Amino acid sequence: MRNDGRTASPIGLLAGSGRFPIAFAEKARDVGLPVVCVALGGIAPDELRPLVHRFHWTHPTRIGTMIRLFKRDGVRQIVMAGKVPKADLMHKPWKIFSLLPDLRTLRWWYFGRRRDNRDDSLLLSVIDEFAADGLWFESALAFCPELLVRPGVLTRRRPSAAEEADIAFGWEMAREMGRLDVGQSVAVKNKAVLAVEAIEGTDRAILRAGELCRAGGFIVVKVAKPQQDLRFDVPTVGRDTIETMHRAGGRVLAVEADRTIFLDRAEAVALADRYGLTIVAMQGERAV
Repeated sequence: MRNDGRTASPIGLLAGSGRFPIAFAEKARDVGLPVVCVALGGIAPDELRPLVHRFHWTHPTRIGTMIRLFKRDGVRQIVMAGKVPKADLMHKPWKIFSLLPDLRTLRWWYFGRRRDNRDDSLLLSVIDEFAADGLWFESALAFCPELLVRPGVLTRRRPSAAEEADIAFGWEMAREMGRLDVGQSVAVKNKAVLAVEAIEGTDRAILRAGELCRAGGFIVVKVAKPQQDLRFDVPTVGRDTIETMHRAGGRVLAVEADRTIFLDRAEAVALADRYGLTIVAMQGERAV
């Protein structure tokens, strides 16, 4: 993580679920970079609290509150880290009443300029909303690029020739799903698609593949979108991904090198070796 000693203001952390916001906060603490964390209530991990300089809970549908909290604490630059369960927010019954959005969020949702409600459209419009108040988002990877996985086979077990063929097939499918901004992951076996990640997220897509392929041994391919904006939604894997693969009966996890965040890498690879799974990081347009 960079820290050139010239930081005039703290960095903001807009925190969703999972290990990514924790990993970012730990890196910032290690180099003495003050972090103001606005954590999404019911989503972000409570373990963030002791890791940051200032900590605030807020509701995921209160954009105005988020902006006020960051500005009050002198933040100018913000990073996003962690997932937000879009399905729970967008498709909850009576969401206007149950989610309690503030006026800024209501104005953004009903009168904001966006073509649709795919991930990129939503998040880019949120970034524009913050920018209107002088708050700028930057990729967390600008501060901790070491979280990106490098090319190679990470586990003791290498993919077989048949698995390499499935990786190449799945890679093509995953790239197309990413181009359409549907999802970043697909599960395949014998050059047939078992599951495509959409709004439910990678882990649930893997579990669905396991339900449809009781024999197990399938391949999961996760890649960045061709148009990936590194400020948000960067592909992320870690120990939970490996546990889900094992539970569902998956055999190989293939990810895109230099464009995928690998959290708790040593522990995840050791776990994969224990389960007899393969993790491989590919680079470029071609999978193999």
